Amino acid sequence: MERYKPLVTSALAGIAGSIMLLAVLFWILRNNPSLLVNMFGNPERLSTAASTTPQTAVKNIFSKEIFAQESIVIETVKTTRKAVVSIVISKNVPVVERYFEQVPGFDPNDPFSQFFNLQIPQFRQNGTRLQQVGAGSGFLVSHDGLIITNKHVVSDKSAEYSVFLNDGTKYPAKVLARDPVNDLAVLKITASGLPYLQFANSDTIQVGQTAIAIGNALGEFRNTVSVGVVSGLARSVVAGDRSGMSEQLENVIQTDAAINPGNSGGPLLNLDGRVIGVNVAVAEGSQSIGFSIPANVAKSVADSVKKAGIIVRPYLGIRYTPITPELKDANHLSVDYGMLVIRGNSKDELAVAPGSPADKAGVVENDIVLEADGKKLSGETSLATLVRNHKVGDTMTLKVLSKGTTKTLKVKLEAIPTP
Repeated sequence: MERYKPLVTSALAGIAGSIMLLAVLFWILRNNPSLLVNMFGNPERLSTAASTTPQTAVKNIFSKEIFAQESIVIETVKTTRKAVVSIVISKNVPVVERYFEQVPGFDPNDPFSQFFNLQIPQFRQNGTRLQQVGAGSGFLVSHDGLIITNKHVVSDKSAEYSVFLNDGTKYPAKVLARDPVNDLAVLKITASGLPYLQFANSDTIQVGQTAIAIGNALGEFRNTVSVGVVSGLARSVVAGDRSGMSEQLENVIQTDAAINPGNSGGPLLNLDGRVIGVNVAVAEGSQSIGFSIPANVAKSVADSVKKAGIIVRPYLGIRYTPITPELKDANHLSVDYGMLVIRGNSKDELAVAPGSPADKAGVVENDIVLEADGKKLSGETSLATLVRNHKVGDTMTLKVLSKGTTKTLKVKLEAIPTP
């Protein structure tokens, strides 16, 4: 029996060691129950564990952010749409009626003529009637009924304009001013205590920020809301309407928020409910490409009308064309940038307007304006935009290439003459 004692001792030692190992394992599992899930797999615990993975946590945070943004959009629309108006354009249109004339050479008393009813249909005007011929959008910028919209919405001086508020109240509207440079206009209705929108600083807009468009979509769906982002800045586009009229719009905001016919003149808002732009155009043949005039431009128009009753805007008084590689090569120019001062197509369209600020400063035809206020004039920097950033009475510094000599001119801006 002596020879078996070591084996028994070893067995007892193994059992003791196992007990100690189980005790340690029990203590570990007791303090770290998730290890039990990893070892044996508990569906209920696994489901709970899966919900706290990094990927799921990020998804939950993202979902909360979307919900929060959605709530902000909803509240912004609730507080701003009351200041967005529908503009209806009406005109006296001819009332045409049809009548019949007897065929010449036939006696109306002749039974043959009566049987075949030999009459010719004719048409004639019988007076006129007031009829809706178009619609657009706008928004209130004062409690006493001042409204901003697009110039092309109210371009017909022979038409009558009516404004419908969000609650359906109708007011006759008077056009106070049409901007000679931008596609903007100011209307006025006789009312008080109205809700109105405030402007944001459009110079601080960033690509990717949320944009909300509200307007009279297609001329019949009032206060239609669309949401997107600012998808581009400082765009230059040629905007045209159905009548064939077009104009160059510079430094406009691009957005993918849906802008439909009838949305023209409505506001483009940020999440604070402030106006960052005035919706003006949509790119034909494309999807989700719309444009808005920056709020700072619209604000200057509104402030000018409030103060002076008209739109007072600074101007240089020159006609020019950007220098392109083709223009440089064709005319053997020494520079490949800047604005060439050149006359228009007719003899009345002078390169420099007599008595204008540019004329007084010494700018002449065929000069090349290289810089304005220290900024190089190229495809990305527009001279017209730099002028618009100034006020009447401000002084601009122009770097000009004239007859091979570069010189610096000081130009004191004046108000553009009213037509």
